[in-house]
Amino acid sequence: MRKLLILSLLLLGGCTHTPKETDISGIWINQPAINAAAQGQSLRKTFATYGRYLEWNIDTRTGQAQVSSGYEMGEGQLLRKAPSAWTVDYNGYATDELRFDGKHLTLLAREHTLQQVFSRATQTVKTGTKWGNTFRYALNSAYMGGQWKIIDGPGAGNIVIFMAEGRVTGLANAARYELCLDGDCATQGAGNDTLFLTNGELGDTWIFVRNGKQLEILNAINHSRPDEIPQLTPGTRQWLLEKQ
Repeated sequence: MRKLLILSLLLLGGCTHTPKETDISGIWINQPAINAAAQGQSLRKTFATYGRYLEWNIDTRTGQAQVSSGYEMGEGQLLRKAPSAWTVDYNGYATDELRFDGKHLTLLAREHTLQQVFSRATQTVKTGTKWGNTFRYALNSAYMGGQWKIIDGPGAGNIVIFMAEGRVTGLANAARYELCLDGDCATQGAGNDTLFLTNGELGDTWIFVRNGKQLEILNAINHSRPDEIPQLTPGTRQWLLEKQ
């Protein structure tokens, strides 16, 4: 009876247990991209250099892995190949290879995908918010955080504060902001970074240029017809902000 009990426990543990030191369950974010952006450079340049996979949500118990690229989410089956090697199978259409060194999670390069390094998120967004926002909130805090002074434009002299969750104060007629990370909003900007400023249900897309501690927000001129995909180019400058 004792031998049968031990065997049953071993079989059960073999199905569900992942050693703690190699368990990659949790939220992982593209911290190198955040660190580079925080130096005050273009987001498009940042993601072109550090990759467009932004956040992983991994559960080794259920064998599920979700990945966010900023505008869409992929979900695949997590398969363990070795103590520190995993494959994510997207229903047979594609696979990703992950390696864990005890501290960082590395996505191996494949066609059209750069090798990328991810760190465990030190803070995750509260339950109920859109999945994938852990990276976005961390980026907002590092890239837009702190106090900005309006040097030129409406409200000159005011202090503007961009909050991690997307609220903004001190910027005329704007209550919320959203940085474009990828997808249609990125391709429509003619190579420029864009953000969306809203106040209630009203909002507009703007082109912005970040250069160190200075942030220019420009009108986005749409050269497309109403029935075409917007193609935006920089117009006149609306605001010049400087980080304090």
